[in-house]
Amino acid sequence: MDTKKRLIYLIIGPVLFAIASVALKGALGGPGAMAIGTLLWMVFWWATQPVSLTVTAFLPVGINALFGMVEQSGVIAQYASGSIILIFGSCLLTIPWATTGLDKRVALKVLSLVGPSMKSQITVWLLASMIFSSCLPNVAVCALFTPIAVAMIHAAGYEDIKKAAPAVPILLCIGWGAGLGGVGSPLGGAMNVAAISFFQELSGHEFMYVDWIVRILPFFILTAIVTLLLMFFFFTRKGEKLEGTKDYFEKAYAELGTMKRDEKICGTLFLLAMAGAFARPLFAKALPSLEPAYIFAILGALSFVITSADKKNPILTWEHAQKNMLWGMMLLFGGGLALGNIVNGSGAGAGIAKVITDMHLTSDLAIIVVFVLSAVLISELTNSTVSAAVTIPIILTLCTNLGLNPVPYWFITVMGYNAEFLLPVSVRAITVGSGLDASKQMRYGIPFVIVRALLAIIVGYIFLKFWPMFGHLSYM
Repeated sequence: MDTKKRLIYLIIGPVLFAIASVALKGALGGPGAMAIGTLLWMVFWWATQPVSLTVTAFLPVGINALFGMVEQSGVIAQYASGSIILIFGSCLLTIPWATTGLDKRVALKVLSLVGPSMKSQITVWLLASMIFSSCLPNVAVCALFTPIAVAMIHAAGYEDIKKAAPAVPILLCIGWGAGLGGVGSPLGGAMNVAAISFFQELSGHEFMYVDWIVRILPFFILTAIVTLLLMFFFFTRKGEKLEGTKDYFEKAYAELGTMKRDEKICGTLFLLAMAGAFARPLFAKALPSLEPAYIFAILGALSFVITSADKKNPILTWEHAQKNMLWGMMLLFGGGLALGNIVNGSGAGAGIAKVITDMHLTSDLAIIVVFVLSAVLISELTNSTVSAAVTIPIILTLCTNLGLNPVPYWFITVMGYNAEFLLPVSVRAITVGSGLDASKQMRYGIPFVIVRALLAIIVGYIFLKFWPMFGHLSYM
């Protein structure tokens, strides 16, 4: 970005804040108007990126310190909330995967199932990326699969990834699959943790992860099927094959040898954390404070205690954890929560909900369409975490004002923001940086965005109308 354009974008952010603060003061009050100004400033900077996404995430602290929209302690607390601890603990569990080789072992074992046809390639790469990203950070999944895919394409005889036709669908499957898979479980990314945090604040009840799986799994499966069919339509008509790829993966897996002690320990700790998170309803009354965030943190911390096979160091050292921790993602997530705190605490959320109510968007379908399209648009311009931070607090407030059960609308909005196709930012920057043509990602991504948005609207509406369980959680 050239200096002149960057300066213009930097100036527009606070200008939007000033305009909103003045123009909306009568409708939302001073604090509410400035909260919307903060939201517009952050969304604009997140979309145009004159500074890093993470830097923008600190705006709520500075703006609220200057203008006092809400109690500052509540804003600061969002950057070290229980949700942040969950992400931190998840990173502690997965960082040692790379050093022990567990990440490659699991990935290569899955990919050894792939056949030479492009249809087989698309199926395995997409489903593997979606399944892995449902329980691991999307960025980590994309960073794991991309170099393996590039090595496979080289092994198939293509020297230049940018000119290799098979690289386009394969890298698209990884970048898109890592985003699509996030909806599969609450552990699919910071955006889901944010949504749960907002919901728990509204309901006053702990959200059980098993509730998510039961209600989202059908949509997850439908998303995978529809995406596969679209990928087949665009990329399998020429009958192209990648001979030798199955042999490549089998050979690479064999070179790893037998599973080592440290790999088994890392895998066991992660599986225990997953089991604890989803089995939470079984022991919630006996151990009310042992929420998933602290299960992950406790088991992740054991990596610092258990000695590795070399008897010299623990499986995870703090130096290595500090270098590989997803600090930026955690701070971005905290900024989203802080923005939500300001929007809700200042009364801006209630004001926006009233405006929507006055537009007579009181039909179920109208509400679903507005919020799914808003979630999709913000996700595509920024990322899913930002979309969750902006849309979830508003939909919850709207449901409260209209006297609606917020659960189904909350789930449907979650369906909306959990996908990103177009821009080479966030997760997709990894695949583009590895040789994927960004213009092709944009061109092919447009029909996927449209179909995915329609899928969320249609499936969400059908679930709302014809699946009573969709709107109720285990504590209800």
